[in-house]
Amino acid sequence: MKKIFLLLLVMAAMIGCQTVRVSQDYAIGTDFNQYKTYAYFKKGVDEAKISELDKKRILRAIDSEMLAKGFTKSETPDVLVSIFTDSKERVDVYNNWGWNFGYGFGWGGFGLGGPFRNNVNRTTEGILYIDLIDADKKDLIWQGVGTAALKSSPEEKVERTQEIVREILMQFPPAPKKKR
Repeated sequence: MKKIFLLLLVMAAMIGCQTVRVSQDYAIGTDFNQYKTYAYFKKGVDEAKISELDKKRILRAIDSEMLAKGFTKSETPDVLVSIFTDSKERVDVYNNWGWNFGYGFGWGGFGLGGPFRNNVNRTTEGILYIDLIDADKKDLIWQGVGTAALKSSPEEKVERTQEIVREILMQFPPAPKKKR
């Protein structure tokens, strides 16, 4: 039983480290169907505090997802795409404990077993904000945020960046609320 519990705990930790957590916010009442073209908001992209290689990875992934959604890049866009990045250290603490059962003559026994150990896992997580701005009104109309553990090799970075951008833009455009 202990082995199964430990295996499930390890699997949950591994899955938790691999997932992308996403959220969105948007201007209620916006008709997102009117937007068909996009371009990058140069000032926003230039101010992102990441390497040029990482910027290119993000922009390529956004291009791929926007094209898949039927958008086209344009010199006179309907929406401007801006990005912002941040990072934080995530600390997960796992308390390991168990039960020990015993028996004996006379009084019997029951007790808490050990060993008691805390496992600490530190992970650097990247946070990517993708903002969509109405090009005419210069108003923010949609924002998607994705948080995920960062990878170190260039190949892993490409895969992770594509995954984060895909998960964020999967929420765009927001689904219309059903009327009751």
